Amino acid sequence: IMQDTKKFFENLSGAGKSIGVLTSGGDAQGMNAAVRAVVRMGIYVGAKVYFIHEGYQGMVDGGDNIKEASWESVSSMLQVGGTVIGSARCKDFRTHEGRLRAALNLVQRGITNLCVIGGDGSLTGANLFREEWSGLLDELVQSGQISEEAAQTHSALHIVGMVGSIDNDFCGTDMTIGTDSALHRIIEVVDAIMTTAQSHQRTFVLEVMGRHCGYLALVSALACGADWVLIPEMPPKDGWEEQMCHKLSESRLRGSRLNIIIVAEGATDRHGNPISSNTVKDLVVRCLGFDTRVTILGHVQRGGTPSAFDRILASRMGVEAVLALLEASPGTPACVVSLCGNQAVRLPLMECVQMTQEVQKAMDEKRFEEAVKLRGRSFENNLNTYKLLSHRKIDAELPRSSFNVAVLNVGAPAAGMNAAVRSAVRVGITEGHTLFAVNDGFEGFSKGQIKEIKWGDVGGWTGQGGSLLGTKRTLPAKHIDKIAEQMRIHNINALLVIGGFEAFESLLQLVDARSRYEEFCVPMCMLPATISNNVSGTDLSIGADTSLNAIVEVRLNFGPCFMLTCDRIKQSASGTKRRVFIIETMGGYCGYLATVGGLAAGADAAYIYEEPFDIRDLQSNVEHLTEKMKTSIQRGLVLRNENCSENYTTDFIYQLYSEEGKGVFDCRKNVLGHMQQGGAPSPFDRNFGTKIAAKAMQWISKKLKEFYRTGRVFANTEDSACLLGMRRRALVFQPVIQLKDETDFVHRIPKEQWWLRLRPLMKILAKYKTSYDVSDSGQLEHIVRLRAKDISAI
Repeated sequence: IMQDTKKFFENLSGAGKSIGVLTSGGDAQGMNAAVRAVVRMGIYVGAKVYFIHEGYQGMVDGGDNIKEASWESVSSMLQVGGTVIGSARCKDFRTHEGRLRAALNLVQRGITNLCVIGGDGSLTGANLFREEWSGLLDELVQSGQISEEAAQTHSALHIVGMVGSIDNDFCGTDMTIGTDSALHRIIEVVDAIMTTAQSHQRTFVLEVMGRHCGYLALVSALACGADWVLIPEMPPKDGWEEQMCHKLSESRLRGSRLNIIIVAEGATDRHGNPISSNTVKDLVVRCLGFDTRVTILGHVQRGGTPSAFDRILASRMGVEAVLALLEASPGTPACVVSLCGNQAVRLPLMECVQMTQEVQKAMDEKRFEEAVKLRGRSFENNLNTYKLLSHRKIDAELPRSSFNVAVLNVGAPAAGMNAAVRSAVRVGITEGHTLFAVNDGFEGFSKGQIKEIKWGDVGGWTGQGGSLLGTKRTLPAKHIDKIAEQMRIHNINALLVIGGFEAFESLLQLVDARSRYEEFCVPMCMLPATISNNVSGTDLSIGADTSLNAIVEVRLNFGPCFMLTCDRIKQSASGTKRRVFIIETMGGYCGYLATVGGLAAGADAAYIYEEPFDIRDLQSNVEHLTEKMKTSIQRGLVLRNENCSENYTTDFIYQLYSEEGKGVFDCRKNVLGHMQQGGAPSPFDRNFGTKIAAKAMQWISKKLKEFYRTGRVFANTEDSACLLGMRRRALVFQPVIQLKDETDFVHRIPKEQWWLRLRPLMKILAKYKTSYDVSDSGQLEHIVRLRAKDISAI
């Protein structure tokens, strides 16, 4: 039955079709990954794919600017920043004559499908071109430049857009290609500045890109715990100068040695007057006399290699764009491939462009709250979380709840745990609760390693890797009596547990113990934090993104003459012999890191437990690599999840590839080990941890009020012990009891895992024939428009 209901893309043929791919406007990291995905997916389905170099300028100029792409021509593009096929601002394409020349160049090569990767200006231009297409062809027929037959054959132009913009300024998508990488550059600078600023007790004013959109400034402020942020969508109220200086001096008095202020380049006050980074610096020096420095990041934010997130996003979007072109009919509107939560969706391009323009209009007319709503839920959630965390109220202003909430880490360390703890503590204090930190998980809990944690105790925690509270894998059942006793002694009214599979099992044990111990009849919430991403009830866990970046960037020490990164593997064989790298990733029985890391690093194969393999599969992979190595491609990458097979060990696979590759390629192997758990958290993990912890603490507050009866908290319903997870498009609280049936406890993995649907993508992009189910791919949806009365109701 499944076979009948599923729609397989094998039925979508690209035979006889030609696709042109171009990058336009400002460059963004990840554009090359998108181009690579379009080229390989296009060739895979039997279409011809053409590079259009130098954006629209190349389309207008024609000639060598429009070249057919081959499979090999996009090899080693994945890890390169910028755009390899070039981008340009093009005045000619804005003229009718320019578009006429462009149409002629496309028709001559049979290109009637365009994939445009750029900002809203580039995509608007593409839509205009599509609308004018039949008229342009009529003109070309009349002037004798093309035949009537050619005009009929190429009568419809199909357009699919992908947004490549570091500003994340396009409505309809949670993230644009390049935004995450730009955040990586900003956070690298902030982390470096923090060390020097603390040495000297300095204030740093950081100016980041975002002429019309404050996303980069806002998220980097969240990710580094900045003292103040200035963005165009939410100009500060009159008298902000005094407020900001008061906040800076107060933080110094509490012992902070540094202050960070982040300014978006387009920041203004309520009257439209620009606020520059130098204005802010002069203000701080004049009012407070603090040693203040300005750092303007500029084009550094566009530079460097793309992050794992951007490579995966661009690869998924590139494949989706080709599917959208294959399914397009003459009446289909131009669409843009977007990300909503963790879901690829297709939206009508012009609806998104109009919404984007409405944001600017709202800002021009000083309707700032509406502008924030129009930016979308991702932007609004970030802003609300920042407001919750940034302004420490004076104790006298705080509501007093008399509730005690304990926070602890359970399981293995994961980057982003500290950001989550900081967020939970500060939101909890703002809600009026007394927060207690538990050291060393449930083991520490049983020993009474519990003490109150205050606002200032978690300063500077967002950028710290590992777990500052200390974490252990110990489950509570072992010490249940003592834990109940400590709950009683400290009068703990709610629990927030941040961790991986052990945290999930712990909550189940505590719920089970409620019938015997009233102390556990309190609201309990779990936040998934594990690099393995193996917890039921969530698509993503805190720490997994940092780990993917470690796989993509990590240094592999292959003896004294080899110091390489996964990316440098791409160049390591250049000018030398062909080489295949066998890399073992962590993850227990969960193949998430191997699969998604494989997609991000351009692996040829990824062996995982969830997809059983035998010697015939290994043989076919070796043969596939051998054939590939006979082309101009000189490197291969094979990932193996640590528990994918008892007998096909990393050593066995290394020896097999070494033997079979003799005379064609040689092999190197590396076991990444615990370096995947280490390092500073990525911007995504800092932000994700911060946001979900704030949401969890608000849920705890609500439940505490709900279950407070006759002077005490008593909660023993299923929905009073939940896991907060990202499910496709939304953050959802799910009772842990209900997640039991979704879990394989023997192998510590969910029974169904969404990322397994990405495996065919990895295989297609590595030139394997495979079956890809597109019934779950993005179908054209309409953008949700907010009317004025809806906005006031939200």
